[in-house]
Amino acid sequence: MSRTNVQFTDNEFIEGLRSGDNIVLSALYKKYYNIVLKFIVNNSGTEEAARDIYQEAVIVLYEKAQQPDFNLTCQLQTYIYSVVKRLWLKQLKNNGKTFLFKDDDENEVVDVTADFSEYQEKEKEIEKMNKSLMQLGEPCSSLIKDFYVLKLNMEELAEKYGYTNADNAKNQKYKCLQRLKRHFFEKSSIEQDLKL
Repeated sequence: MSRTNVQFTDNEFIEGLRSGDNIVLSALYKKYYNIVLKFIVNNSGTEEAARDIYQEAVIVLYEKAQQPDFNLTCQLQTYIYSVVKRLWLKQLKNNGKTFLFKDDDENEVVDVTADFSEYQEKEKEIEKMNKSLMQLGEPCSSLIKDFYVLKLNMEELAEKYGYTNADNAKNQKYKCLQRLKRHFFEKSSIEQDLKL
């Protein structure tokens, strides 16, 4: 039997990605594409967007497979679907769209609630961090964003914020970070106390 018709197991897919096996890669693209296409089209996307997102998801999986300590702790379909969901969620947010995800009614897709709730927890943390950042005030809020998001270096920060040199910008960034940490962790501990 030709290898192109072989049904690979989840572990064979991972091993094939590790070794750069093109037949495995091609089989992987075919196997889950329709699930991804259906999900993206059902959630404000196009066929072209589905192709792009699926390719990104396969790249994420490929990069993970290269890590020696990577072990698949769920079905491969679940893993790919949750990565696709996160990537599409991010893209919709970046495009400023509001949305409700529609999952496949026929249960072709495995439940990814556990994976997605973990992602939502991280999103909540990021949201809390953003709130803390907004309440930090200027120039700290902008300075931290410029350094971590826009990746400006110390010389660029010094010039932008009128500091005499890069060292002064570095000191200011450090002070701002300390204030942000204090604000974030105090807020988190207050919220924890309120839950008790």
